[in-house]
Amino acid sequence: MTSFEDFSLDPRLLAACAAQGFEAPTPIQAEAIPPLLEGHDIIGRARTGSGKTAAFALPLLEAVKERASGVRALVLAPTRELALQVYRVLVEMSDGLPVRILPVYGGTPFPPQLKALRAGVDVVVGTPGRVLDHIGRGTLNLGSLRLFVLDEADEMLRMGFIEDVERILDATPAGRQIALFSATMPDPIRRIAEAWLNEPVNVEVESGELSTSHITQKWICVPRRRKLAALEMVLQGEPRGPSLVFARTRVGCAELADALAKDGFPVDALHGNLSQAARERVLARLRAGRLEILIATDVAARGIDVPHLVRVINVDMPGDPESYVHRIGRTARAGRAGLAITFVEPRERGRLRILCKRIGQKIEEDRLPSPADIAVQHSERLSRVLTRTIEDTDCAVERGWVQREIEQGERSAEDLATAAIHHLAKIRGLQLAAPPPPEPRGSDRRAIEDPVDLFLPMGRHHGLRPADLVGALTREAGVASREIGRITIGVRKAFVVVPRTVASRLVEGDMLNISGTDVALRLARPRGGQDQGKRRWRSGAPGPKRGRHR
Repeated sequence: MTSFEDFSLDPRLLAACAAQGFEAPTPIQAEAIPPLLEGHDIIGRARTGSGKTAAFALPLLEAVKERASGVRALVLAPTRELALQVYRVLVEMSDGLPVRILPVYGGTPFPPQLKALRAGVDVVVGTPGRVLDHIGRGTLNLGSLRLFVLDEADEMLRMGFIEDVERILDATPAGRQIALFSATMPDPIRRIAEAWLNEPVNVEVESGELSTSHITQKWICVPRRRKLAALEMVLQGEPRGPSLVFARTRVGCAELADALAKDGFPVDALHGNLSQAARERVLARLRAGRLEILIATDVAARGIDVPHLVRVINVDMPGDPESYVHRIGRTARAGRAGLAITFVEPRERGRLRILCKRIGQKIEEDRLPSPADIAVQHSERLSRVLTRTIEDTDCAVERGWVQREIEQGERSAEDLATAAIHHLAKIRGLQLAAPPPPEPRGSDRRAIEDPVDLFLPMGRHHGLRPADLVGALTREAGVASREIGRITIGVRKAFVVVPRTVASRLVEGDMLNISGTDVALRLARPRGGQDQGKRRWRSGAPGPKRGRHR
């Protein structure tokens, strides 16, 4: 099949395909749509981003295009995000058809769903838990079901939903058609197919079980303590565009997002602690291009469908090859180019070799871009932007303004261009020259001229880290890094060495905001009669009790 017009589809569906910019069927669509239209059960195996949603959406809408009573199609997805993704595709492709589609998933109130079900719907798209809830309540009757679609079956297995899936299948009528889609085919999924599908047509468009050859894949050796700095270097380099970053835990996810945000990156986090409304707001910003970096965990990222993602970065290696494939499959969607970068700790090289063997592909080693590399890339990017502007824009108004400024003032064209480039580079976050080596921070009081200790009533108990304190002093209070000496963090208090002149300014000024908390700074005073060099300090606030720690 070389065109959607080759399928026996309703003209309104063909118009919807054209409106969505679909020019030719993808391999999975070309192979799956004909048997589905003929009423066969199918097992479809294709990688993420291959177009499989449209592969079942078009036959499904063709089957329910005429108004009738009862729910006639059910699509089961493992996550709320994936259910919403499928729902949006169905709504877009059913434009002009009298088809009522309802998404049902957890985290949303029951009453609107109950009202819609009572009024009558043709297609339900849902997650296993909420679908079972409605079946148990008697508010979802599948007696009229004609087509059951099980999407991302291997993810259902990984998330522990297989028993729920079989309970839902048991509530469907015997004559219904089943379409099962899965990127991989583990034994439990194979057993479900054998038990529930009737002489299914096997549709497999990948040469290997874990195909990733369409994505440029690289790995970089990064020690754990250097991962944040390495991530910032990668994000500053090329390619520029929306990036999905994977962390192993929700805590790591939140910490990475916080650290990047403090350093000025446009970032947000997606993890299990977010409400459904907050998750949808984050994804909407990413799809709209208002968010450039999304940090996510494996579970939270399931169902994310953002076609313009330029790369996936695995800050933490995934736990198994299947997770790796699902992660990196979020880029290179719909025929676009994509890049996957994985940080590998020195002790994880053996796991990397196993991963390469399992996916049947060599992952090339790469290195972090240096500050000089980034400066060159940013300079070239700026040059491309300016060249496109010159070629595509008249700029007559701007040219006239420049000429008037030269005639009326003492500034030359070179001065104006230099100032404009400086301003443009600043607002775009471009680094046109490698920064000088960082100034060494004093390691003790002797490295600071006229040093004194500042006391903060905040410590490890409050989550304070040296980086938080340094960041607050440099960004909020304007303290140069060379003026920050030794930092000592206790359980509930901390000390930092600074010059006396700096300390006076900080003590007399406003409170310092550290990680969202306003903290009052004051001078630490030595205990009476003791040498300051012994660093035994009285803060004016009660210190920790002496004695054995419990």
